Amino acid sequence: MTSTLTTTTRASSPMDTLATPMTSSSGLVTTLRHAAVLAKRSLIKLTRTPEQLIDVTLQPIIFLLLFTYIFGGALGHGSQHQYLQFLLPGLLGQSIAMAGVALGQNLNADIEKGVFDRFRSLPIARSAPLVGAVLGDVVRYVILCLVFAGFGSLIGFRVETNWLAAVAAFGISIAFALCFCWISVFVGMIVRTSGAVQGIMFLLVLPLSFGSNTFVSTDTLPGWLQAFVKVNPISHLVSTVRGLMIGGPVASHLAWTGAWMVGLLAVFVPLALRGYRSRA
Repeated sequence: MTSTLTTTTRASSPMDTLATPMTSSSGLVTTLRHAAVLAKRSLIKLTRTPEQLIDVTLQPIIFLLLFTYIFGGALGHGSQHQYLQFLLPGLLGQSIAMAGVALGQNLNADIEKGVFDRFRSLPIARSAPLVGAVLGDVVRYVILCLVFAGFGSLIGFRVETNWLAAVAAFGISIAFALCFCWISVFVGMIVRTSGAVQGIMFLLVLPLSFGSNTFVSTDTLPGWLQAFVKVNPISHLVSTVRGLMIGGPVASHLAWTGAWMVGLLAVFVPLALRGYRSRA
């Protein structure tokens, strides 16, 4: 009886599941299976440290209130409601890009604690720890979208197209986040401390966020800045989301967003895996 209980308890551990002998470590299916187990580990960590959700729960609410009720009157030509309609899709694009910063910090902390040394001793695909961490982060992005949808509706935001288009906007935002977060994963692999990850990522994300069409229209900016805004990936994401939620051109911005997503994956996934192999 005692032996049976012990076996049952150990089988529920993600680490023990990974320790199951692997027949083909190079197969895509095997890699995804291992990544799914490690994604489950990330979710368990998230439930035990809910304070990690502040950047996808309280922060979006604070930003919505701050920009709508303090700056909205001036930026929206006296109409805070009109500015909220313009602002919310932009803030969604900005926030979902910034949400990936925590992923690089967590991975860097795991390396410092020796967690990845434990992974290296297991018969798992080498890329599974990184892919699993990225997949586990999807929950944070979904929560962020739900906060924007729920709190935005509460303070007066209304979808002007249809809810199917709005759901598509959230889906595209999550897909973009899954590509953009690989920058944070790469930085987390090459710097020494998790604090450095945050500093470097904010140096990168803040110019992209504020040098975009998130808060004001592109044509209100200086000419030299407009050139940057028009190639900024966050600008194309925001324009896509804005078009799907309140109307406007979508196709060209969606194509540019897709191109940026492919480019981010093509560049930063190999760099992150290379950094992982040399660090872990």
